[in-house]
Amino acid sequence: MKVGIVGLPNVGKSTLFNALTKSAVDAANYPFCTIDPNVGVVAVPDERLDTLSRMYDTLKEVPTTVEFVDIAGIVKNAGKGEGLGNKFLSHIRNVNAIMEVVRCFDDGNITHVDGSVDPVRDVETINYELIFSDLEILEKRIKGVEKNAMHGNKDDKFVYEILMKAKETLESGHFIDTDEYSPEEREVLENQDLLTTKKVMYAANVAEEDAASGNAYTEKLGEYLKENYPKSEMIVISAKIESELAQMDDEDRQMFLEEMGLERSGLDRVIKCGYDLLDLIVFFTAGKKECKAWQITRGTKAPQAAGKIHSDFEKGFIRAEVTKYEKLVEAGNDVRAKELAYTRVEGKDYVVEDGDVIYFRFNV
Repeated sequence: MKVGIVGLPNVGKSTLFNALTKSAVDAANYPFCTIDPNVGVVAVPDERLDTLSRMYDTLKEVPTTVEFVDIAGIVKNAGKGEGLGNKFLSHIRNVNAIMEVVRCFDDGNITHVDGSVDPVRDVETINYELIFSDLEILEKRIKGVEKNAMHGNKDDKFVYEILMKAKETLESGHFIDTDEYSPEEREVLENQDLLTTKKVMYAANVAEEDAASGNAYTEKLGEYLKENYPKSEMIVISAKIESELAQMDDEDRQMFLEEMGLERSGLDRVIKCGYDLLDLIVFFTAGKKECKAWQITRGTKAPQAAGKIHSDFEKGFIRAEVTKYEKLVEAGNDVRAKELAYTRVEGKDYVVEDGDVIYFRFNV
């Protein structure tokens, strides 16, 4: 999972990035502090993987990861060349999801580029810049296929019609909803690397005292998103708290979360939100040599899941020996799981489920 972080200057983007990735990029009180994109790869915490590693006394534990890409703050009219223009947005065109950090706190010491705190206005500013940026790309792509489409080239005509439909959506001020397109049409759109086709989560950055319950700003933002971007997700998060958590060990971190009235860290909530938005699940491979977690899209069949490990596994797929995580833990080991008939042999049509522990048989 790869997440691009966007937002206006001085909303806490880089501070949150530092905390989530435990990195140390600049986070200063002036626009364009972040020029080149900052990239941080974070291991996804999963107690199930830890349990499997202990069960197999494994030599190596490999979690799934999330890659965060933090770009410079976007200012109004960036799409028209103001600030540093669209240069920054090109850095996140290949991400899976976008996280918009929205300022939902008051602080007279931190200037706001528009002079006041208004999360709805800020979201509209950023989203219009994403739309303008995509329109510029679509117009170029449309010109590239228009001539052949007009002369009867079937493939170019198909692409042309899809791009024109997407362009009309953007011109109306809306993001592109890929669910309104057929699978073949969606594939064309995915090849364009458009920002407005990506899943979006909104991180409402609040002061420490509002982390557990939110505030008037987050309430206003939530209502706006529900009406205008119903397929997006919003999480309330305090970059300041996350910065403090990043410096603590596990025990102190848990105590601090409880004191703040929080069930889990912002990183955990961001990851869960990303998994939900992208409809991702995790399966495991386990053994003495290595225990590893694998991200796949929900609905993936066994051969394609095997292909995540190695293309030869998919090409030469024979069968999958599948044990549910809970059943494996109940049995205590894989030998006992087979004796109890907890391990099932599945074929090419088996749809992998979250938490499956799988041993693939293949032949090439």
